[in-house]
Amino acid sequence: MRSTFEEVKLAEISKEQVLERLAKVRGPDLESDIVSMGMVSGVMIDDGKVIFSINVPAEKAQELEPLRVAAEQSVMKLDGVAKVLAVLTGERKAGAAPVRPAPSPQQAASVPPPMQNRAGAGSQPPSQSAQSGKIGVPGIKSIIAVASGKGGVGKSTTSVNLALALNRQGLKAGILDADIYGPSMPRLLGITDRPTANGRVLDPLESFGIKVMSMGFLVEEETPMIWRGPMVISALTQMLREVAWGDLDVLVVDMPPGTGDAQLTMAQQVPLAGAVIVSTPQDIALIDARKGLNMFRKVEVPILGIIENMSTFICPNCGERSDIFGHGGAREEAERLGVPFLGEIPLHMDIRSNSDAGTPVVVSEPNGDHATIYRGIADAVIARLEAEGSGSETKGPDIIFE
Repeated sequence: MRSTFEEVKLAEISKEQVLERLAKVRGPDLESDIVSMGMVSGVMIDDGKVIFSINVPAEKAQELEPLRVAAEQSVMKLDGVAKVLAVLTGERKAGAAPVRPAPSPQQAASVPPPMQNRAGAGSQPPSQSAQSGKIGVPGIKSIIAVASGKGGVGKSTTSVNLALALNRQGLKAGILDADIYGPSMPRLLGITDRPTANGRVLDPLESFGIKVMSMGFLVEEETPMIWRGPMVISALTQMLREVAWGDLDVLVVDMPPGTGDAQLTMAQQVPLAGAVIVSTPQDIALIDARKGLNMFRKVEVPILGIIENMSTFICPNCGERSDIFGHGGAREEAERLGVPFLGEIPLHMDIRSNSDAGTPVVVSEPNGDHATIYRGIADAVIARLEAEGSGSETKGPDIIFE
């Protein structure tokens, strides 16, 4: 079987060739093809990977899923095509009910079991998730989002060290790099390999005992992802649901900054056990962190707590403390908003240098002060997951992408 990510040189593929293949796919009327009906748009070709959108009425998205599959299979027959991703897009009429894909019998039977704490105690399984249309990922007991309202606050470094700390605390952990435009996990974990594929299912890569998936494994580091929202959503969904994660106690999702499509997609489609908000202490960062926190609250995702990153700086030469970005702002914000404060992480050269080298401090200096801080945060997250029942049974509002 040909690997989706072969290292061989692929034949050149043109947009015209893709459209020619798609012209062989019949539309919903079974008479005209989807190209002549104007249903195909956004054809993108990059190193053997073909991505395109099929415009359909939103209320018919479920019944037209076989059309999407047929379109992918048709384009896959082109020489030089290694991967095909077709996205159903469409507008919903005002007042119409949102379209939710019906769970398959396998999905309905695979509601994730409760997360077990290290003493073996568990909570009730999140059965409400399946009823609300939020289908869990088989084998993954809890999914948590690590988010921030803005970039540059060290969210990805925090995410990877948190995942590694959870692993060191006895949990089977994985990490999904959901930042499609700026993936960081390949560099942070020192991974240069590419995933292998088994049909449509990718095998995650592993580093320091945790499983990892990132768009950065599929494209070159300096290649920009010039994708619109629907393509980002489909790629994120594929990396979450079409990856052989196996059995995990917790999957840490490193979210992109802000409150856009990726966050809403996770909140709409996945039974998140909770969200962790990362901020630096200064007011300008806290304003954006507050927006991210309120977004998760509005879609009824539990807030596990706030982390203050780059909390203070201790000079490695003289030992003098300098609060470059201020200090204590995130703790005060947590108290004001009535959410847990998970801990402070200092601004330190060791954290930065080990992250750049692909050897996060939790594994490179496991007995050091910084690793101890991350393990303490991991313990606080575990406690919050257990308090929340490892999977909220509340149903968030329906989010419609117009």
